[in-house]
Amino acid sequence: MKSLIFALTLLLPLGACADEAEDNFVSANLISIFYHEMGHALIDIMRLPVFGQEEDAADMASVLFLENTFSEEDAVSIAYDSALGLYAESQNETDPNETAWGVHGASLQRFYNLVCLFYGANVDTRDDFADDMGLPAARAETCEAEYQLADDSWGPIFDELFDAGPGDSIIYTGSDKGFAQEIISGEVATLNELLALPEDLEVTVEPCGQPNAFYDSSLVRVIICTEFEPYLRKLAP
Repeated sequence: MKSLIFALTLLLPLGACADEAEDNFVSANLISIFYHEMGHALIDIMRLPVFGQEEDAADMASVLFLENTFSEEDAVSIAYDSALGLYAESQNETDPNETAWGVHGASLQRFYNLVCLFYGANVDTRDDFADDMGLPAARAETCEAEYQLADDSWGPIFDELFDAGPGDSIIYTGSDKGFAQEIISGEVATLNELLALPEDLEVTVEPCGQPNAFYDSSLVRVIICTEFEPYLRKLAP
């Protein structure tokens, strides 16, 4: 297996391409985060049972959204950057106690889970992705089965939503000005073209006072904080 250092070097264009690479990194991570929160929203709206940590289930949903709504080329590009986002976050985790008691798994574990699930969705064509991300051979052997389990769990839900679409059940209420705003409003528009939820869901990009994103069940609203974009730009390799 190639090392992750190889992947970092491979994915970082130099000179005039640096700004574009940063934008791609930020865009991919905003998309991955948005679909993670969509996972939480679906669990709430559709009263889905969750066996285990809900955060893990939402991470699985994010990969399933990526697999079902993007072309192969775009999905691979987003998977690279969003995985590297988790890896970069793992380098900033200095308190093992906080990592242990937090509702999210450790970022490095989430990194390997994302890599494994995305590779497992198409093991015949994504060997380079697994190699570049440094996925150990012992874990790679289980990834196809891990993806199948995720798809068996989430797949019927996605089928129901896509069969009901298109629709207008996801309502973007944030500003349409700004990089993050354009990314999230664009994803909302795409989802409405593809699927319909059984209940209206609001999505907004707004200031929160911290780089965060969350689903508010009391308001049936996904909130992406405007502070997330500058945080991701600082995090970019």
